[in-house]
Amino acid sequence: MIIANHINKQYIIENYLLLFTVYFNKNLEILETINNFNVICFFATISGHMISTKNILSKAIHFHTLNKNEILYILKEKNTKMLFYMANKIRKEYVGDEVHLRALIEFSNYCIRNCLYCGLRKDNYRLVRYRLEPWKIIELAQKAKNCNYKTVVLQSGEDPYYTTKKMKDIISAIKSLDIVVTLSIGEKTFNEYEAYRNSGADRYLLRIETTNSILYNKLNPEMNLKNRMKCIEYIKKLGYEVGSGIMVGLPGQTLESIAKDILYLKSIPVDMAGIGPFIYHPNTPISLKTNSHGTNNAFELSLKVMAILRLLMPWINIPATTAMETLNTQGRLIALQSGANVVMPNATETIYRKYYEIYPGKICLKDSTQYCRFCIENKIKSINRYVSNGKGFCKKTK
Repeated sequence: MIIANHINKQYIIENYLLLFTVYFNKNLEILETINNFNVICFFATISGHMISTKNILSKAIHFHTLNKNEILYILKEKNTKMLFYMANKIRKEYVGDEVHLRALIEFSNYCIRNCLYCGLRKDNYRLVRYRLEPWKIIELAQKAKNCNYKTVVLQSGEDPYYTTKKMKDIISAIKSLDIVVTLSIGEKTFNEYEAYRNSGADRYLLRIETTNSILYNKLNPEMNLKNRMKCIEYIKKLGYEVGSGIMVGLPGQTLESIAKDILYLKSIPVDMAGIGPFIYHPNTPISLKTNSHGTNNAFELSLKVMAILRLLMPWINIPATTAMETLNTQGRLIALQSGANVVMPNATETIYRKYYEIYPGKICLKDSTQYCRFCIENKIKSINRYVSNGKGFCKKTK
């Protein structure tokens, strides 16, 4: 009975009826309602049910909740077949077989930030810089509309050239085309977020990257995790659909840290979760360092995180990120069969794509917007899925 000493006694008292039923009736379904890893382990053992991936996944599927230790257990599990199968099953049940396409317009690679892992960092003097004028951004959005995209994602480094007025004019013009506008342009003030929202912006993507404050502040000089979180609170308060996410495989990152990241995204709660693997860039200070989980494992670990988020937040939108296909030639299709339901093909003019180099080895650098649309739709059809004709708002919020 030594293990019992590690169990929160108050927790047992509060749940004694459930535990009594588990012990005497060996009722596994009731066991799954208990959200305490140590308690579950102990009572599963004495009632003949050892703790297992299957039991934890069953709990996640039925109640969409796990604690940190349970998430950690799944992250450490080497056999991923059951996890990905369940995530795909839940995806189908909650958001269907449709795949939402978002046209990505990377309109500036100038950035005032100096993040140690990013190829756009201001101290990367080898990078050829560019920025598009507002009229060109609007023109690219019109081309995306002509290719039957329902959403454009305007993404850039944090470039002060685009004043609030410029951004308001861009957003208003694109909204007049009757398409959804997602912004991914970094940290702003509450008033700036409000101005964008009042001009018609629908969604905002601001990845947290990691919730480990020491790691975050180390990798993002002159930035602060608390401010990042505050920006996400502003976005939520203003009625945007909130997108956030993490980078998997950052130097110094641990599985425990990732488990906390997952719980943070659920606590917001996000409407979209973007999970991408860390990919070394040769022109960054940490490019030669070894990441925490090994480069070869970054792809699979990213899939695990994505799949867990699907189980915990079954209604949200989860993109099959382009970075996954940099590490695996079938990366986006694998992600779509492991819980994802969104793809963001590149709609930036081809002459600029190679310069938006957050990480090396980006795909589709020379493919036209029209060809990218055609190509990804055929890939989606190959796995018996289809491209949505809707605007793809989060199922729970719209």
